[in-house]
Amino acid sequence: MQIRDLPYSDPGDPDVRSGPRFLFWLGRNQLTGQLKSLSWGLLHHCAIAGLPLAVGLTVQAVIDRSGRDLAVAGVLLVVLGVLIALGDTMLHRTAVTNWITAAARVQQLLARRTAELGSALTRRVAAGEVVAVSTGDVEKIGWFVEALSRFLAAATALVLICVGLVLYLPSLGVLVAIATPVLALTVLPLLPRATRRADLQREKAGRATELASDTVAGLRVLRGIGGEELFLDRYRRASQEVRKAAVRSARMWALISAIQVFLPGVLLISLVWYGATLARDGRIDVGQLVTVYSAATLMLFPLRNVEEIAMAYSFSRPSAQRAVRVLSLRRSTRPPTADAAAPQGDLYDPVTGLMAPQGLFTAVVCGDPDEAGRLAERLGGHAEPDDDASVPAPSVLLGGVPLDELPLDSARAAVLVQDKDPVLLSGTLRELLDVPSSGGVTAEEALAAARCGDVLDALAQASVDADGDPMNTRITERGRSLSGGQRQRLALARSLVTDPEALVLDEPTSAVDSHTEARVAAGVEHLRRGRTTVAFASSPLLLDLADRVVLVHGGTVVAVGTHRELLRDEPRYRAVVTRETEDEAVAPDGTTVTDGLRPARVAEEIEERA
Repeated sequence: MQIRDLPYSDPGDPDVRSGPRFLFWLGRNQLTGQLKSLSWGLLHHCAIAGLPLAVGLTVQAVIDRSGRDLAVAGVLLVVLGVLIALGDTMLHRTAVTNWITAAARVQQLLARRTAELGSALTRRVAAGEVVAVSTGDVEKIGWFVEALSRFLAAATALVLICVGLVLYLPSLGVLVAIATPVLALTVLPLLPRATRRADLQREKAGRATELASDTVAGLRVLRGIGGEELFLDRYRRASQEVRKAAVRSARMWALISAIQVFLPGVLLISLVWYGATLARDGRIDVGQLVTVYSAATLMLFPLRNVEEIAMAYSFSRPSAQRAVRVLSLRRSTRPPTADAAAPQGDLYDPVTGLMAPQGLFTAVVCGDPDEAGRLAERLGGHAEPDDDASVPAPSVLLGGVPLDELPLDSARAAVLVQDKDPVLLSGTLRELLDVPSSGGVTAEEALAAARCGDVLDALAQASVDADGDPMNTRITERGRSLSGGQRQRLALARSLVTDPEALVLDEPTSAVDSHTEARVAAGVEHLRRGRTTVAFASSPLLLDLADRVVLVHGGTVVAVGTHRELLRDEPRYRAVVTRETEDEAVAPDGTTVTDGLRPARVAEEIEERA
């Protein structure tokens, strides 16, 4: 796999049983790239290991005054230099390729799971954790996958060098062969503590980032209530905790690095002292001493890979565990039918008994906003499975076909759910409305139905380089340059453009004034006439336009009718729509009755209190 071939046509089905198994799965799926990196790494390290032999031959040739041996040593040095340059270049290239392709594979897997779960993902995993996994954790995972082949090449080179030194000069080679594993394994007992400190630092940094994000998001409110200094003090304390944790983590890694410098230094000093003694006694040549010393010195480079792979694994293991926590989530336990076509018909939820007949505008009233949000998600096939339930909840049916049994693309095309707080992506308005659709509704018709005329005028005035065309005006991230009502209407227009078989709207007019709300409700009703539409709302202006209104109480449908019928006959419906208190009731003629008293008695009490 080359970088130019990204993205993957199919990133595969990952092993999500644990973080280490996921890392192993990634490495196994990049076996070709790993073998390439291993081969070039062996060439690079073995060429470096050959330099001491060439240097030793050079020194010995000078001592022996042999021009022929000096020429051979010079040619050998040139050849080794070329091999080192070639091996280092190709090792870097293949290693970076492994890093980028591994990170890209993980990002594709995360994007696929996010698209599959939809908004149900953030109810099961914090949004900040998903962002952290798809950014910093992906980089750490790619680092380990890339460092693995370089470590294997370095470890193989160390074994070959030790064997070669033992065969070349047993008196010194045995010393190097015994000391090398000690140097490589000495820091291992310190790694768990270093890992825990690094994890604590990342945890505190995540909390500080979350606090900063919340502060920025609510800055307008904080300024209004004078709470800026309060949150600033909280962030100062959080950042100081991050600094202290970072210092403690850095101290441990500094200790590990110091050991990696101190112990090889002890080895080199011992090697020089013992080798000089042997050379003085005439038991070895000076060239042999130079060769072994140079080899031991150059062994420090592959030894660094041992420390790096330990650090990479220490950092990537918790990152892989977090990635596994997201990737292990599933949309449904039911396998989809691959050749199933998008059905048509009534939208029915067997859990609550909610029925949205085909082609009608159905309004749903829930006393609990959270219950309304969960029901809206269920209607879109995004329901969160109940982990405590032995049997999964039955799926929502569209035309008698369970949504869970449809391919994801077909289910999303059939039923579209607009959240209570929809997100506008950055880009031009034309790009915002350029979404997969049936083609039956144009952008102009959708904008008109959502009553976005004032939004278009504002965008046209704000346009600098779009020639006054609001469709070419750029919208900032999440639509922050627009008001809440403007963002909500643009999101509604985007949903209307898609023209799905069934459209589910969760409080589509909660951020607009009553005059605009009435016009928007009428526009949606007119544009979606003959198409299945479900709107969760409690506004009488919208409810009065619906073909049928359904009251959901306690997770079950308790009443169905028109707005006026339910307002007249259903006390629980009146309590939600008219915002009555527990001590209030509404008489059939519309008179408010307090504490069960008749209107005449209420008037008498008012006169007495006056």
